Amino acid sequence: MIWVVMAGAAFLFSGLAIAYVIGGAAVLAFLATDNARYLAILPQQIFSKIDVFALMAMPLFILAGELMNRGGITKILINLSMALVGRVRGGLGHVNILTSVFFAGISGSAVADSAALSNTLVPEMQRRGYTLSYASAITAASSIIGPIVPPSIILIFYGALMGTSVTALFLAGIVPGLVLAGALLLVNTFFAIRDDHPRVPREEMPSFFPTLLHALPALSIPAIILGGIVLGWMTPTEAAAVAVFAAFGAGWFYAGLGANDIFEAFRRTALLSGSIFVIICAVSALGHLGALERVPEAISDTVARLGLGPLQYMLAMNVIFLLAGMVLDIPVALALLVPLLAPVALEQGADPVHLGIVLCFNLCIGLVSPPMGGCLLVVSAVTGVNYWRLARTILPFVLVQIGVLALLVWRPEISLALPRAFGLAGG
Repeated sequence: MIWVVMAGAAFLFSGLAIAYVIGGAAVLAFLATDNARYLAILPQQIFSKIDVFALMAMPLFILAGELMNRGGITKILINLSMALVGRVRGGLGHVNILTSVFFAGISGSAVADSAALSNTLVPEMQRRGYTLSYASAITAASSIIGPIVPPSIILIFYGALMGTSVTALFLAGIVPGLVLAGALLLVNTFFAIRDDHPRVPREEMPSFFPTLLHALPALSIPAIILGGIVLGWMTPTEAAAVAVFAAFGAGWFYAGLGANDIFEAFRRTALLSGSIFVIICAVSALGHLGALERVPEAISDTVARLGLGPLQYMLAMNVIFLLAGMVLDIPVALALLVPLLAPVALEQGADPVHLGIVLCFNLCIGLVSPPMGGCLLVVSAVTGVNYWRLARTILPFVLVQIGVLALLVWRPEISLALPRAFGLAGG
């Protein structure tokens, strides 16, 4: 088996994409464990993992987010946030967080959120007296609200992996996303008072009602998506298709989407969707081998032998996911770890919807944690702030995010209140 590990390490350091590394290591592992005869049915296993109706929503939501990002939406949302909270001390920090909340309901992407606000709001915060490192840190920290609040690509991914209702996951993500936003607002308030952050001058504040009216086409998109799904008018996939048409309309209304913008949106959607599906294919090969070798059963036996109860196992699993999120992309970590570790939690009585929110929230923290935090890398590249200086500045925000994660583990009802209200989760 050692030569399989060495070959996998060689693949990784060769610069190959992670999907090819996982796929190559999986094939070698089949040979090393004397399971080569099962390679013949591997294509069927791979196809069964991607032939999932819920996954059809993923590229459509990605396309809707891409269209909105290119349709002038960022400035509209910043103006609305400014009208709401710009006058309080540390107002632009609050604007940053609130804009991420609005942005989350449209793009569902932490990286897109952090890139957009790094280009627009960070320079403005620096101009008004915030340090570049603090403005960059709060931008990266608030960006992880995006994958929690619906529509969320990673919640769709988890739902497809575990056969869990995407509608229930979308509903379950709303309250945790708002709790996270509230916690970040409190942290920003603390730093605003301690460091005497400025207010936005009254004369520079946009008028509330005209700004709100101008923002309504953008704000209507998450309302259409979530309302249609919750009321039973649309499946998540149908809602994603409607969101694409709404994004075209909003983009044309605000900025007039050009042919180049539309082409680039389709190109990015194809790249992102393709990369996720290739990862699913590669990891499904490894997952099939894990099933043959009875890895989940071995984990379950180990948990029983150690006497870990539901809460202890949930905490141990979250530590593993936190460490994995620091070095792996979210789709890779989900596809690798969820099929192995989640079944044991479900056997111990965990609700699959609550488990999905906790694990996805957990991995999102990895986006702002060194050494491989994706949002840290994007913000550092866009703003020019030193990566490790940014990592130090964001540490208080990360600790608060871990505290929110602990609260979600401790109080499942925070995640499950809305799904239960609509009859979509266990009582």
